Amino acid sequence: MRILLVEDNRALAEGLTAILRGSGYAVDAVSDGASAEAVAAAETYDLVILDLNLPEMDGLDVLRAMRARQNKAAVMILTARGTPEERVKGLDLGADDYMIKPFDISEFEARIRVLLRRQAGLRSSIVNYGGVTFDLNSRTFSIRGIPLDIPAREIALLELLFLRAGKVVSKDAIIGSLTGFDDDLSANAIEQYVSRLRRRLAPHGLTVKTARGIGYYLDAAAPAP
Repeated sequence: MRILLVEDNRALAEGLTAILRGSGYAVDAVSDGASAEAVAAAETYDLVILDLNLPEMDGLDVLRAMRARQNKAAVMILTARGTPEERVKGLDLGADDYMIKPFDISEFEARIRVLLRRQAGLRSSIVNYGGVTFDLNSRTFSIRGIPLDIPAREIALLELLFLRAGKVVSKDAIIGSLTGFDDDLSANAIEQYVSRLRRRLAPHGLTVKTARGIGYYLDAAAPAP
């Protein structure tokens, strides 16, 4: 899952970025409204965490521009502006959540999980496919209660494919979802991650199939005759 963080307080932005990346999300951070508007127009995100008191362009104007372009990313407003009128205005402009500073980190993380689950079209935090269970809250995979021991980057790839099981995900979409501004991930690296995932999943009834020239998709392996 890819997140855009828009926050002009450097210390807070660095802290939240570290927390989110520690949870396995790909995070880009910008510190002013004009940059946020430009980046949101050029890149694809699952979630935008948006301050309102921003240099160059107010956060509500960023939100207004996003929705005018039919940008479907979930938006969480994270701001010190907390009057009922301001909250109503932000929600009416298209924000999916409104959180007031100061805030509790645990609640912040829980709200993010809810928004990302909603973006994926899921009502439950537990998803089952092909004998494998994915817990969106802990972002862990397990089989009959036994956790799968998978490195972080492969977990992120499996999560992307798992939540779109049966649907082809292009290589470009995979790279875009797993990387931020400062990351460099090639198509060859994706192929290596896919190859490793295939070996890990083969004993558990799942396989990653290739849609030649397009990308990859997760499929339940056919039972042996």
